[in-house]
Amino acid sequence: MTRTTGPDIVELDRIAVQESLRVVGLAQEADWERDTPCAGWTLRRLVAHMAAQHYGFAAAARGAGREAAYWREPEDMSEPGRTYRGAATTVLAAFAEPGVTEREFVLPELGAGFPGRVAVGFHFIDYVVHAWDVAAALGVGIGLPGHVLDVALTVARRVPTDPAGRGPGFAFAPVLDGPAGLAPLDEALRLLGRDPEKWPPAK
Repeated sequence: MTRTTGPDIVELDRIAVQESLRVVGLAQEADWERDTPCAGWTLRRLVAHMAAQHYGFAAAARGAGREAAYWREPEDMSEPGRTYRGAATTVLAAFAEPGVTEREFVLPELGAGFPGRVAVGFHFIDYVVHAWDVAAALGVGIGLPGHVLDVALTVARRVPTDPAGRGPGFAFAPVLDGPAGLAPLDEALRLLGRDPEKWPPAK
């Protein structure tokens, strides 16, 4: 599916996860029932999904990706910010272990095992997009550095665009066309089915 070479994908992923932590931390109690760019999901549900993916990828990094329990959404989402911080801390610690990019990650949702570098790349692009999802729901911008967004665009361009693998039940919606010359983040979002024009930051 995707592959990144050259850049330190673990470090890029850490930056994306830290930005997701920052924007989740902006949410107030009244915000958790807001709509998000993930159709049908409130912010609370989106953050539950994000937490589950962190725990699942952390388990995969440690050889336990086949165990379904690690991929389940937390039952208690009464304190979404706190729950999310715990999950993010777990995956960052797992990815920081020596040799993680050389391990095999079993990812049940994709039905296969993948080299660690490729699997961390999947996680990276998910959390660039999910950081934006949260920020969009809150009406704020994200602050990812240019070099991170450049790599995110490279990864997004490698995600298969076959309509049979896009839409409800899949990680990404169908590709949205856009004008030439888009900024890297806007192009990456459109390639992954998000429409940034529908979710502009508040002025």
